[in-house]
Amino acid sequence: MSTRNDRHLTMEGLCQRIDAGEVDTVVLAFTDMQGRLQGKRLHGQYFVDHVVGHGTEGCNYLLAVDVDMNTVDGYAMTSWEQGYGDMEFVMDERTIRLLPWLPATAMVQCDLEWADHRPVAASPRAILQAQLDRLAERGLVAMAGTELELVVYEDTYEEAWRKGYRDLVPANQYNVDYSILGTSRVEPLLRDIRNHMYAAGMDVEGAKGECNLGQHEIGFLFNDALTTADNHVVYKNGAKEIAALHGKSVTFMAKPNQREGSSCHIHLSLRGEDGDLVFWDEDTGARTPLYDRFIAGVLATAADFTLFFAPNINSYKRFADGSFAPTTIGWGTDNRTCAVRLVGRGAGARMENRIPGADANPYLALAAMIAGGLHGIDEELELEPELTGNAYASDKPRVPHTMAGARELFHSSAVVREALGDEVVDHYANMADVEMAAYDAAVTDWELARGFERL
Repeated sequence: MSTRNDRHLTMEGLCQRIDAGEVDTVVLAFTDMQGRLQGKRLHGQYFVDHVVGHGTEGCNYLLAVDVDMNTVDGYAMTSWEQGYGDMEFVMDERTIRLLPWLPATAMVQCDLEWADHRPVAASPRAILQAQLDRLAERGLVAMAGTELELVVYEDTYEEAWRKGYRDLVPANQYNVDYSILGTSRVEPLLRDIRNHMYAAGMDVEGAKGECNLGQHEIGFLFNDALTTADNHVVYKNGAKEIAALHGKSVTFMAKPNQREGSSCHIHLSLRGEDGDLVFWDEDTGARTPLYDRFIAGVLATAADFTLFFAPNINSYKRFADGSFAPTTIGWGTDNRTCAVRLVGRGAGARMENRIPGADANPYLALAAMIAGGLHGIDEELELEPELTGNAYASDKPRVPHTMAGARELFHSSAVVREALGDEVVDHYANMADVEMAAYDAAVTDWELARGFERL
């Protein structure tokens, strides 16, 4: 099997490195509902002798827990009554890579199957693959890039925990958006992340400062949508691990404080299977009807799919007027106040979805965009007029501003159910129910400060 680039390994190459003593640990990982890598570390020789050609297993509760890894009710795929059985970890050999920030360690990303080899439908990677298959049926391929922001703190993760995540020290004390001086303060960490990610098989573009205190963005070159999602989750996990090695911490929360939130703008375009442009007509120098219908579909379904763009309670705090996070659903040419921003010409023509935050699961967000776009293509939806000026002041439909609202739209949408299937929709609606119940039971610092003495 061919590798994605010359920095990835073949299975034969990985086994050779293990035999030579260059690799002694292999991480087998899949992406869970929350967008986190979960799995196990295997001794290299055990991997060669017992896992290659056979695979391994993991408990199916991993797709039926909350953020704290608590088992929760409401999932059809697993329960105490069903005994919490295993899922098969099926290695995707295209994803084999070294993790150069960890000693003698490699990683293989996995799909999930049941014992009878049926895909686990609720697995985020399977959800994206299902939408990519729908594109392939039409002779289309999705190309994507994710722009992921993070906030860097001088505190270690252990210190942040002990401080209750309050009064943390940001790596920059002022807005360093595009500042060379400000980013130099954090360059030892950012450089380490960039170089390690390149060595791990990613094509790094660069880094820049952002608006919030200690906020930065590391950019990566676009790729096919599955590769982009695979790289996204490895980068996100690796950035945290590398920050910890530097005695710092980073967060990808959508809204870690009352300043600017952290986004995950997703750039997406379609190509023909042979690489032909389908979003741009070179003869007319304009968008194609296919592109317009795709955009129309993304806009028409944006509210229904917001749960996949904003999957946590905190996600909705980011949607604030004048914050560079969208609050209304409309499109504009190079207009950063819009939910959908169109940029580029020719081969660079693409749409940017500005709704997702840095906490989004890339597989789910990309699947939602593709499903929405295909709805527009199949129904031949007409693209509404471009929104010019300030989208925050427009009368366009609003992005759902609570998880409860987004959950209800997601769960009741006929378009979402047709695209994803009842099993997936009900599974992720339950995930939202679990998070909302946990939040409703919590007493926040805001409530205590506001009411302890004065009420």
